[in-house]
Amino acid sequence: MKILLIGGQGQVGYQLQRSLACLGELHTTTRFSLDLADISAIRSLINELKPDLIVNAAAYTAVDKAEQETELARQINAIAPAVMAEEAKKLAIPLVHYSTDYVFDGSKDFPWVETDATGPLSHYGLTKLEGEQAITASQCDHLIFRTSWVYDRRGHNFLNTMLRLAEEREQLSIVDDQLGTPTWSRHIADVTVQALAQSYNDESFWNKNTGIYHLSAAGQTSWKGFAEAIFKLAEQDGRRVPEVTGITTAEYPTPARRPLNSLMDNSKLQQHFGLQLPDWQLSLQWVLQL
Repeated sequence: MKILLIGGQGQVGYQLQRSLACLGELHTTTRFSLDLADISAIRSLINELKPDLIVNAAAYTAVDKAEQETELARQINAIAPAVMAEEAKKLAIPLVHYSTDYVFDGSKDFPWVETDATGPLSHYGLTKLEGEQAITASQCDHLIFRTSWVYDRRGHNFLNTMLRLAEEREQLSIVDDQLGTPTWSRHIADVTVQALAQSYNDESFWNKNTGIYHLSAAGQTSWKGFAEAIFKLAEQDGRRVPEVTGITTAEYPTPARRPLNSLMDNSKLQQHFGLQLPDWQLSLQWVLQL
């Protein structure tokens, strides 16, 4: 099996390099080797390589910056995936793509399910939704995994920001009215591969399973709760930790609006693939022990 992994240096992409290697011959691109704003380059790569599977882990993820760099965000998050889907359809191969909880407006009182109406509050969320819609419209075989609050020990993310700020400050004010579930990028990669592995002995796999799935860890917290869990574990490891004060979203204005409720229901993932992620607090313990 020849696999094309696009975006191999991101948080999820980096973990996918390890996970996907067991499925076949892996060909990986980074933002340095493939310009996702260049449609012809994307088409040429896919047609020259002729992979058996495309996995797109690339995305424009600078949520606030996307409010200014609107066209670049749309090019990477919407147009590029649309081109990948078109080429996948022509070659009759499947596409795996990652989306976000930011396609929702956060107004629901319960976890979001895949069939809930979308309503992104930010340009980032809008472009990610457009990417989903383009892939679905192409009618290629696909798995779209919506995930949330992704973190790892490498890259730019909330975990690493908190560990850095813990060394620099004695007090931190952190938003406490946005709910979600921190999700380790390694678990996203591993669930992806375990789902794909099920296609090997099932000729009807893509007919039965093509679609959108929510993929996040179990449990829930706020950004303040996430920070406090990080600092609790860091303190046990002998690190210096700051005092944390909770604030509202209104007290911490940002260029892009965030959903207040990013909780996602993962029942469909379990029903189709028999897979579920562990509680986010357990995952965080594992990550900080690495």
